[in-house]
Amino acid sequence: MDHHPPHHHPAGQPHRIDLVVYPGFKALEAVGPMSVFDYANVHLRQHGRPDGYAVRVVAAQAGAVQSDTLMALTATHTLAELEQQQGHGDGPGCTVVLVGSRNIEQVLAASPDLVAWAARVAPRVDRMIALCSGSFFLAAAGLLDGRRAATHWSVAALLRQRYPAIDVDPDAIYVRDGPLWTSAGVTAGIDLALALVEDDFGHALALEVARDLVMYLKRPGGQSQFSVQLASQGTAHRDIQAVQTWVLENLQEPMSLAALADRAAMSERHFRRVFVQETGQTPSAFVDAARLEGARRLLESQSTLPLKTVAARVGMGSEQALRQLFVRHLGIAPQAYRERFGGQGRR
Repeated sequence: MDHHPPHHHPAGQPHRIDLVVYPGFKALEAVGPMSVFDYANVHLRQHGRPDGYAVRVVAAQAGAVQSDTLMALTATHTLAELEQQQGHGDGPGCTVVLVGSRNIEQVLAASPDLVAWAARVAPRVDRMIALCSGSFFLAAAGLLDGRRAATHWSVAALLRQRYPAIDVDPDAIYVRDGPLWTSAGVTAGIDLALALVEDDFGHALALEVARDLVMYLKRPGGQSQFSVQLASQGTAHRDIQAVQTWVLENLQEPMSLAALADRAAMSERHFRRVFVQETGQTPSAFVDAARLEGARRLLESQSTLPLKTVAARVGMGSEQALRQLFVRHLGIAPQAYRERFGGQGRR
């Protein structure tokens, strides 16, 4: 099994994961990653190796902390205790995971102590992770300035507007920038936790855990938070939705603004304005996203299809145009994408 030990991990001592919760935290975001680390320990034991992770629940006060659902988690340690332990610099490595909330603005306004705590503790831990809207805690602490970050798609614009020094990636499932990791919402926390397991113990162990959770291993961090199809289903305007559906079903066709406006029986100017109003993106950006997603599906499922054919099937005039689209949006060439995510990555 390919592996390398976790960061600063003294032999035989598990890496500590401190899961930070507060009233109203998102239950699934806490329990999902917790399950990943638990399954990782199970598989390590099966390989005759010691546990890799010791997970603790941490909050401002010890005791039950109510989530956004019927479930509560019991905090066994306090923020102050964790900070004190980090101050001594001994013992196992530590990763802090800050969970998100549905009402991040209210929570943020009510939690200046948590923001100040994050600012003090971040330099002393191996990894500081914020799930979903939890990225706002790190942002408010000034930790993400000049760095890339992800968050839940519904608050990405707010994060960018409020903290202009952060390079917000509104589409990424998770982003790793040095010791700071941020993720999109809910299930993306599981993807990020799997990435940590892979980082600490290698791909094979992460794959075993993903199979236990019946997940595809592994959506890469740069993968889109939701599909173009899903986004188009959220469009209320009938004529605009009809155009989006036609685009998705006819990727091989040329798609000028004039042709799309014609389908919606609107003038080009009016069509463009209504399209942006309804979808938050221009018609050409939507067409690009649809073509990119179509090409990705072909690359993931058809290992022998020539790139020229892939380009033609999604309406890109040439292999070069396809390459430019991939590099611009994903930072990776089509061939490299296929090598990474085609075949063996889709178990």
